[in-house]
Amino acid sequence: MRIGVLGTGNMADALATHWARAGHEVTIGGRDSVKARRLATRIGGGTRAAGPRTAAEFGEVVLAALPFGAGADVARELRAALDGKALIDCANPVGPGFRLLTEGGPSAALRLAAAAPGAHVIKAFNLCHEDVWRMRPPVFDGRPLTVPVCGDDDEALARVRELVRDVGCEPVAGGGLDRAGLLEATAAVFIGLWVGERADVRAIAPPLAYATGPTPRPGRV
Repeated sequence: MRIGVLGTGNMADALATHWARAGHEVTIGGRDSVKARRLATRIGGGTRAAGPRTAAEFGEVVLAALPFGAGADVARELRAALDGKALIDCANPVGPGFRLLTEGGPSAALRLAAAAPGAHVIKAFNLCHEDVWRMRPPVFDGRPLTVPVCGDDDEALARVRELVRDVGCEPVAGGGLDRAGLLEATAAVFIGLWVGERADVRAIAPPLAYATGPTPRPGRV
C-alpha cells in the first residue's frame, strides 16, 4: 500500500515506522524539508521525503499526523490531492485542563472532512500516547491493543483496519464518522485521568462478560 504522511512529529514517526517495516511504501510530507528527510532516513525501508502535496498525491492512504487546528488548514490546501483517498485523523483536540476544544462544535475529524470533502476521513489511533504506538507490538497482559475505527466508507475502513493490524493491534468498528467526537471526548477523559489523577482507566469498565450486568444466580430474579 502507498501511504502518504502529513507531518514529521512523534505520531508520524511511530506509525510510519510500523508501516514501513510491514512493507508499505511510505512518503513523509513536511513543510520543513530537513525534518522530513531526517524522519524518512530514521524510518528507513525505502521511506521517502517530500512536501505535503507530493505526499498527499502519493498515498492511497494519507495520515494526517498534525496538531488539532492545523489539520483542517492543511487538508483545505490539499483537498484536490486528497480526493478519493482514505485520510486518517489521529488528532486529539484537548486543551488546558484536559478540556475538549471542540465542545459545542464539530469534531476534529468532521472538520477535516469538511476541509477535504472528497476524502474519506477515518478516525483512529487517537487514544494512546505516541510511545505506545512505538511498541513492537502494543500488547498488554497478553492481549493486543484494540483500536476503535470510525468512518463511513467501506474501502477506506478496510485499508485502515489493515494498517491497524500492521501496528500489531486489533481494529474494532467504532461506527460512522459522526461518532468520532465520542472517541475524541474519550481521549480527553482518559488523558485527564492518566495525567491528572494517575488513574488506571482500564479499571473503569468491567470485563465484556459483565457489560450488561452479572449473570443472575439460580433462584434470583
